[in-house]
Amino acid sequence: MRKKIIITGGDGRFANVLKNSNLNLNIKFPNKKQLNILNLNSIQKYIKKNKPNYLIHCAALSRPMNIHDKNISKSITINIIGTCNIVKICSELNIKLIYFSTGYVYEGKKGNYKEKDPVLPFNNYAWSKLGGECAVQMYKNSLILRLTMCEKPFVHKYAFSDIKTNFMFHEDIAKILPKLLNKKGVINVGGKIQSIYDFASKSGQRVKRSSGQKLYPPNPSMNILKLKKILKKN
Repeated sequence: MRKKIIITGGDGRFANVLKNSNLNLNIKFPNKKQLNILNLNSIQKYIKKNKPNYLIHCAALSRPMNIHDKNISKSITINIIGTCNIVKICSELNIKLIYFSTGYVYEGKKGNYKEKDPVLPFNNYAWSKLGGECAVQMYKNSLILRLTMCEKPFVHKYAFSDIKTNFMFHEDIAKILPKLLNKKGVINVGGKIQSIYDFASKSGQRVKRSSGQKLYPPNPSMNILKLKKILKKN
């Protein structure tokens, strides 16, 4: 029997990609009314009803990035408190938890960061995701995925030519997700280290070069050797 999976943020961007990915997975995609991450009773009720083996926590406040500066309270409530609520119920019911974090938790100056390297988020969005990580780390039946993912096609008209990262399309992450479900700890998930401009250009998108130095550190790229070893074994 296929193991059951619940994904929070069931009407979000990544969840919609999963819905159309034709993966042989038994996934439930609850919306905010069905599973409200800010309400412990709502989380508990939905999980008890559906009895999943895994819960993938994708529900989050992300874009626009400046919302995390303009509305700190909302960022804290959704990304930190909401994640804490998910951890509480998963630990209570012994459900395997997979948490979608971000590669931006690393400082971003030297690049090629490994999972055990120190973290020092460079913006409030990343701080909010790291706050969620703190709760997830307390629950040992869990996996933290530090991701740098984006929509396909690349949605912006401009791309930074002076910022290196590991962008990976949602569709490509969906394909490898089944191979990561039974892992624990922290895994960096992304693609080749390259500038955002090169990533967008190689995907066939016509984008214009721009500088991101005022917004981002030069190299928040991650070392993905651990991921490669896992995928090679499968």
